[in-house]
Amino acid sequence: MSDTRISVAVHATDPLSRAGVISHLQHQPSVELVDRAEDLSQPPRTTHEAAPAPERVAVMLVDRLDDLAGTELRRLARAAEQRVVLIARELREPELLAVVECGVRAILWRHQATPQKLLRAVHSAARGEGELPPDLINRLMTQLGRLRLSALDSSPSAGGALVPTLGMAPREVDVVRLIAEGLDTKQISEKLAYSERTVKNVLHALMTRLQLQNRAHAVAYALREGYI
Repeated sequence: MSDTRISVAVHATDPLSRAGVISHLQHQPSVELVDRAEDLSQPPRTTHEAAPAPERVAVMLVDRLDDLAGTELRRLARAAEQRVVLIARELREPELLAVVECGVRAILWRHQATPQKLLRAVHSAARGEGELPPDLINRLMTQLGRLRLSALDSSPSAGGALVPTLGMAPREVDVVRLIAEGLDTKQISEKLAYSERTVKNVLHALMTRLQLQNRAHAVAYALREGYI
């Protein structure tokens, strides 16, 4: 382990929960607690021109990953040179996939977040390594297996193109963009030179993989995530 300290910003909607996480970390010699705004608005600090910049980790504490928490999690995960540790009370399968899609490095259950486990998760995230509870690993592997089978089931008429397990493939973006423009399945197939069956397969695979309810939900997802 390097002598460089890890800059950690703690995020939680509940002030008492945030204070509890801070109390676990504030006396650790390898951790430097920073203000929550600093993780995004300030570049990594150095004490000397030749000294290495500290690793930066955001610790986010939630009960469940609702829409508001999901937005905040994506904001933190997309920050340059910052890694995220998520402490959650529960995660449903769609929420677990969303967390993985965001690039969260480590997940802890709230009831298992001892000071030792929290510190280990922070160090793992700072090194760019992942850390998940064993039960989450099993759930994630099962869900990814289902999604992989779903993608394979819809792939024969898609020209053999590879589909990402998470996020949107270019051909999915093309289809959803045309849906957003008001085109129906027949018009999309003519525009993209796909069969109508291919268009339907692309949409079915996308909505199954990302747990989207309908075409409007797919358009909303693509807009929110910046695909269109």
